[in-house]
Amino acid sequence: MTERRTSFGVLAAVALALAIAVPATAQVGPGLLDPNVATEAQLTALPHMTPAIVKGILSNRPFMSIVDFNKFLLGQGLTPAQAAEVYGKAFVHVNLNTGTREEILLIPNAGAKMVREFGEYRPWTSWAQFDKEIGKYFPGNAAEVQRLKQYVFIPIDLNTATDDVFMTIPGFTPRWLREFKEYRPWTSQAQFEKEIGKYVKDNPKEVGRLWRYVVIK
Repeated sequence: MTERRTSFGVLAAVALALAIAVPATAQVGPGLLDPNVATEAQLTALPHMTPAIVKGILSNRPFMSIVDFNKFLLGQGLTPAQAAEVYGKAFVHVNLNTGTREEILLIPNAGAKMVREFGEYRPWTSWAQFDKEIGKYFPGNAAEVQRLKQYVFIPIDLNTATDDVFMTIPGFTPRWLREFKEYRPWTSQAQFEKEIGKYVKDNPKEVGRLWRYVVIK
């Protein structure tokens, strides 16, 4: 019986890793809802959501960091433990190269250890690097490495990224893909804000949300 349970546990871990594994070209870890682009129905289905909280999320987004989103949820009366339950299903991704201690600590079960390790291996350039370096701390537990990957992203080079990489940005569309490529070569954040801002005049904060995922090298 013990052997059977062990085998089942191994198979379950492998299945989880395969379910949330990040494609080689991806730069934004998949697997979780992004509250900045989730539908009303998706938000309503999250733990501890009320109609008032969902309405507030829709009215106040985009949230530029998980810290901002966390402050909002706590301000709505959720406890830190309840907010953590939400983060098991929805999260604002943390930039692996610039994420703060406060942001990383909001990743469920990341803790001070991952604050240290995420910072030690900067600059992050690929998921292969992430698998290698973070995998050292979870020998025989690839599923945990994949779980952590859901919460983070590696900045995307505006001038060289492929279509597949761009499409990993939450809420990204073929229209955005066309505009991002049209204005190459990008030379500055100011240029990005000017050109992309033309298409979101009704919501200028959206430019900032998109900018946080990219970098000009």
